[in-house]
Parts: sequence; structure tokens; C-alpha cells
Amino acid sequence: MKVNGIIAEYNPFHNGHRYQLRESLRRTEAKYTVIVMSGDFVQRGAPALTDKYGRAEMALRCGADLVLELPALYATASAEYFAAGAVTLLDRLGVVTDVCFGSECGDAALLRQIAEILVEEPKAYSLSLKHYLRQGLSYPNARNEALIQNYPFLGAHKSIFSSPNNILGIEYIKAILRNGSSLNPVTVRRTGTGYHSHLPEDDQCSALAIRQALYSGADSSFLKHNMPEEAAEILAKRLSRTGPARSNDFSDILYYKLVMNRDKGYEKYLDVSGDLSDRILSCLDKYRNFDSFCDLLKTKDMTYTRISRCMLHIMLGIKKTDMEKARVLGTALYARVLGFRRSAAPLLNAIKGSSSIPLVTKLADAGEQLDKAALEMLRQDIRISQLYSGMAARRADMDPDNEIATPMVII
Repeated sequence: MKVNGIIAEYNPFHNGHRYQLRESLRRTEAKYTVIVMSGDFVQRGAPALTDKYGRAEMALRCGADLVLELPALYATASAEYFAAGAVTLLDRLGVVTDVCFGSECGDAALLRQIAEILVEEPKAYSLSLKHYLRQGLSYPNARNEALIQNYPFLGAHKSIFSSPNNILGIEYIKAILRNGSSLNPVTVRRTGTGYHSHLPEDDQCSALAIRQALYSGADSSFLKHNMPEEAAEILAKRLSRTGPARSNDFSDILYYKLVMNRDKGYEKYLDVSGDLSDRILSCLDKYRNFDSFCDLLKTKDMTYTRISRCMLHIMLGIKKTDMEKARVLGTALYARVLGFRRSAAPLLNAIKGSSSIPLVTKLADAGEQLDKAALEMLRQDIRISQLYSGMAARRADMDPDNEIATPMVII
């Protein structure tokens, strides 16, 4: 049985995502598609537009068979950790045969060549990398220069290194190689804000463009034009209840965490360097809200996205030791189901028979399924989702949903 895996945020699910789902099934000839999806906070260091259950339902209504939650430890991390967490989760299910992802170049073989170099780190490349780092280049720029110096054919493909989906695709393949996995990487080409030209030009609206339009007050007709009808209806219903989530919804919580940690600094949190910790301390008296503080902290060497990820880790209590412990224990410690299609029952049975990690379908039963480390990771995710739910309830002036009692999405 061939099973396709896709790693996603679906923030929100749009026409390009539907194209990727269909095209990946065509290319892999898979019977089922498993999605590993970020939960309520995403990799750019922000809350998702709407909650994970709504986004899981969008994916299921539009063709996915099973949606699993990527733990927040990985969902909010840098590209390397994000990819490692998601790929390892898919691999440990024991049934996934292919991993499909979007990329600007559309060339899986080329991305694999680059990934192999980065994983093997040949001596000449390693020496060049150290040389460029000593010259003061940032790590990404030093890596790119070292690659081109030692592999001149990559000079014709410089755009690969500045395109976010290419970079993430390389990280997926690196994770496959490091795991010694048999997963087969498959890529679907992206152009501009959408997918390949199989999509009409006016349907190529990106998730970012959709979010920005919604923050500016776009109505349901905009959603129906840029999203599959089923997904647009789900999103419109969710937003009519709580409105879209924004980083600034969490401004007071972040400020509280920053003040309470002021005496000890912030280096213990994931991705936070000593320099950034010092900068936070020096700027804390100018704090106004989440977004403006990230703007205040950013520099030419530290992007807004990197800063916002760090702020998110401080706010959510995600520490460097959390990542270190998870990596030692095997990265993916369990697979939590957010939703599935009833027609995918054979897939679930196959996973139960082949998976090397527990499949969590009911949070109330997790204590009997998971060991101490896995249960600790899951409880962290429950707390994080409860925080998200509480802010959504505050916007809507209602009681928050109970994360433990919230059922899976089943269609």
C-alpha cells in the first residue's frame, strides 16, 4: 500500500494546497494521504489564523485522509528542527512511502544533491564554510558561498538558496537522509504565490495574502474565490465565531513572561542567543506589544521572523533543553490524531500495526499510552492549545473550549 505524506500549516488551506494534494497523489499513485500539520502556533512565530481543528477539517474535506498534529516544539522551530520533527513523525508511522512538498525549483533530484552535501559535509566544503564565517558572513550566506565555490554547477541555481520552499525541501531531504529512511521525496513546483500553471493565474493567492486580506476586513466572497469552497465555508464559520488570531492578542502574556524572567535572562529558551537576550533586556522598557517589540529587536543579521519565533518560545515556555531531550529520545515520541476520514479506517489499522510510536486518538487515554517523556511533550502541547483557545474566547467574549474534551474531526 502506497501512502503519501505532506507536511503543512494550512494557514489557511487554499487552492494551491488542493492542487498539491491532487498532484502528489497522481505522482505517487498513493492510496492515502497523511498530513502532519502545525497546531495552533506556526513556524513564522505567530498564532495560526484559526484553530487547528478547523484547519484539519479543511484538509479532510479537500482530500486528506488523516491529519496528525506536529508538536509545538517543532511547529514553532527553525526550518531544520521543523523538518526533522515532521519527517521523523511520518517515518515512524511505518506506512508512509512518499513525502511530497512544494518547491520553487520543482527538481527533487537537485534538492537531494544539495542535501547530501550538507549532510556529508565534505572536508573542502567544511573548510570553505569556516572561511566565509570568519569573514563575518551569516551562516546561510557562508553556506551558500561554500557550496558554490566547491560545486560550481550550483552557481546556475543560486535562486534555490533564497527561496523558502526550496530551503525547506532541502531540510526535509536532509532529515530523510539522517534518519536512514526509505521515504521517497517528491516535489510539486511552485511559482510566485501559487502553484504551477495548472492553476488559473487569478487563483494563485498565497496563504499570506489571504491572511492579510482577512486582517484588512475581506469578506466571504474573497475566500470563495481563493480557497476551495469547502475550506472557505469552514474558515468563514470559524472566523464569524472568534475572528482571526493575531500576534498582538498575546501581547500582555508575552510582556508578563519577559518581565518575570528579567533577572535570569532568556538564553534558556529555544533559539535565543546571548546577544538577543541582552538586547531584549535593554529594550524591555520600550515594550508596547508583540509586533512592535519584534520590530524593535530586529537587526540586519536577525530577521523579524527569527525574532518572533524567539518571542513565541519565551511566551510558550519552550526551552533548549526540551529540544535536546526530544532529540535524544528519538524526536517523534507519539502521533496525535486531529482528524480522519472514515474511509481511511484501513490506513489507521495499518499504522496501529506498523508504527513504532503510540497513536493518540483520545487525550483522556494518553496517560495509559505514553511514557513519561512523551506525556510531558503532549501536556506541553495541551497547555499551549488551551492558551490559544483562551485568547480566541476572549475575542469572542465566551468561555474557552476545553482542549482535553475537544473531539477529533471525523468525516
